[in-house]
Amino acid sequence: MKKRPFICLSEPHLEYDVIEPGCKPNVIPVPRKAVLFFDKTYDKKGAPLFKEGDRVKTGQKLILYADSEEYIISTVTGTISSVSPYAGDFGKFYTSVQIDVSEDEADDAFEKVSAEQSIETVRNYLSYLPGNLPIKSFLDPGNKIDTIVITGVDSDLLVVTSQYIVNSKMEHIIKGIKILRSIPGINNIVLAVRRDSLHGYGNIGAEVKNISTRYPSAFRQLVIKESLGREVPAGKKPEDIGTCVINAEAVASLGAAFLNNRIPTDKIITLINKDGAGKLVSARMGTPIGDILKALNITLNHGDRLILGGPMAGSPVYSEDYPVLPDTDAIMVQDKNYIQPFSDYPCINCGDCIRICPANIPVNMLIRYLEAKMYQQAADEYDLYSCIECGLCSYVCVSRMPISQYIRLAKYELAGINTAEAANA
Repeated sequence: MKKRPFICLSEPHLEYDVIEPGCKPNVIPVPRKAVLFFDKTYDKKGAPLFKEGDRVKTGQKLILYADSEEYIISTVTGTISSVSPYAGDFGKFYTSVQIDVSEDEADDAFEKVSAEQSIETVRNYLSYLPGNLPIKSFLDPGNKIDTIVITGVDSDLLVVTSQYIVNSKMEHIIKGIKILRSIPGINNIVLAVRRDSLHGYGNIGAEVKNISTRYPSAFRQLVIKESLGREVPAGKKPEDIGTCVINAEAVASLGAAFLNNRIPTDKIITLINKDGAGKLVSARMGTPIGDILKALNITLNHGDRLILGGPMAGSPVYSEDYPVLPDTDAIMVQDKNYIQPFSDYPCINCGDCIRICPANIPVNMLIRYLEAKMYQQAADEYDLYSCIECGLCSYVCVSRMPISQYIRLAKYELAGINTAEAANA
């Protein structure tokens, strides 16, 4: 990938990067310690089905509790050294499983059933694929999904993970599309790619649509609007209108699983260095971020920032021990000297945020309600739930207000309030 400077405010439009032809990922060694996350809160009173000291194999299905359908796939071979709670951001809690890694030994449970290529096999073994295949979304009868959109463009700037997958893993994508077409009720599958790359795909089993190269066209709501002509109502998910959005790596991983008769465990990631230069890496899921930085000779100094995702919509993490997960498409390292601090300076009503907002939200009014913690009024009167969280408002804000953070916090607080009210109803 080419070296490019950080985004500057003088750019009239923000364009997605183009991956250079022949670009290949740097392969990161398998870590000595791997960390896997269950998307489920750790229950101290529960009885885990595995414990410290147990041996696991690469590709082995791990179920945490007997009464749960949630599972992960061990991406390494080794000995479980700890099972503990992990607190993420915005009140999200996980169960962390740490494994001391030894030489790879493949579990053969999936291989024995992979010849069936059935939806049940997908449900039972492939929910922990690179790319984060949203199995619950398109296999849940309550969602009534009729259309799947595969995104071949990453939603954030400087990130080219999905482009690489489309350019190099088309055989796997075609196989994945074939599997998705076998799902009852799926009538339409669309592959959305960059407008300037709409050529040469041939008969892949899906309709190829192009999307704009201008940010934030690759966000789910905008991809659906541009490729299908459907609107996702404010506060609703794509699944609510019968559409499931899946990134290209998840579909390629699905295809690769059945073509190779084994569950993929390596994740493609765009690593954005301190100077804005990007490179692709391939790392085993569960690899701590610190291991990747060390392998690439990147030094993380006090005050530098680690971000999962790109510069516009990424989220910071606070430890190099945070692992590569199925949905880790990018890791960004920011030098402390180039981090622009937010301020408590008030809104000056310049209108830049309103003019640039793709959802036409009156951001200048919305932010006043959010500062005052009037979250419900912000949702009812100023379109809080129309926000797609692209970060453009924060990007152009003259006062350097943390608008995106206010919006994410408001949605989180309202979700908690609504959950509590539903429980007490």
